[in-house]
Amino acid sequence: MSQVPHHILIIGCGSIGERHLRTFLATKRARITACDNRPAIRQQMTEKYGVPAVADWQAALADPSITGAVIAMPAPLHVPAAIKLLDSGRHVLIEKPLALDLTGTDQLIEARNRSRRHAVVAYVYHTIPSVKAAREFLLSPNCPFGPIKHVAVSNGQHFPTYRPAYREIYYRDHAQGGGAIQDALTHLANAVEWVLGPTKRVYCDADHQVLEGVTVEDTVNVAARNGGAMVNYALTQFQAPNESRIDFHCDTGSVRVEVHNQRWGTIKRGDSDWTWHAAPVAERDTLFIAQANAFLDGCEGRPQDLCSLEEGIQTLRFNIAALKSWRTGQAVVP
Repeated sequence: MSQVPHHILIIGCGSIGERHLRTFLATKRARITACDNRPAIRQQMTEKYGVPAVADWQAALADPSITGAVIAMPAPLHVPAAIKLLDSGRHVLIEKPLALDLTGTDQLIEARNRSRRHAVVAYVYHTIPSVKAAREFLLSPNCPFGPIKHVAVSNGQHFPTYRPAYREIYYRDHAQGGGAIQDALTHLANAVEWVLGPTKRVYCDADHQVLEGVTVEDTVNVAARNGGAMVNYALTQFQAPNESRIDFHCDTGSVRVEVHNQRWGTIKRGDSDWTWHAAPVAERDTLFIAQANAFLDGCEGRPQDLCSLEEGIQTLRFNIAALKSWRTGQAVVP
């Protein structure tokens, strides 16, 4: 038997669950058991990665060597499963969105506190080097630019290129955590809230404009308030470039994060050029390996900066408010 200190159960082995599986293996700090209710997927995980695979995650908890779990099931199942896992003494990494509504979230916090286990939400922007570096600069007591007054977020890609199976997966159904707001915008809202704190007001307009085979929204505009800062989000899932940019405008300067260019920059009022700082990412799995290592650090009681349950619930409130605002045409307080 391997002597690595962690045994992680991956619950749900769709595309994101498989990514968690291979990136946890890449840490060399955990052995893995895959769990999926589809026999063909279980066989694929065993043949491709050499890991055991089971059909029933609750039955798998009879194995006392399992120390933690990644919850990559459909969003409506996240909170009930996390509570059971915490009560069984396991650490949990929960895929986003945390849930579709606030039902059970108070009990989830109680279960985390009662079990004293590590519980976080898999918002992977917390591991993007450019985002982390810009946040550290902006939140530093010595930041020369003053408080953040406005944030402009622009994000998009040609979704069918990167997720060709989008018509067949959860994305097509709001009730499974689908649509652009719950699937893509939620990452950006969480990243902004990681810097600014809770969203206080949301006005959202959204629509299905281009993507074939689904009816959920693929285009979103949001005007929000986070404390003293005004925030604009613009997102499409059909545009040609795959780009993600966040601009933070402060009293006397601005900070720009260009995730797609793997860099972040600063410019002081009066300057004509940006000062850029490289923030390289070798390839996409690098971010998830960093997330897996940070989760395992948290399981060992070491510092890490993944999204806490409280932050995940905060972003869930944003999701709920954005959907309600779109449907009612009114501004909503989360």
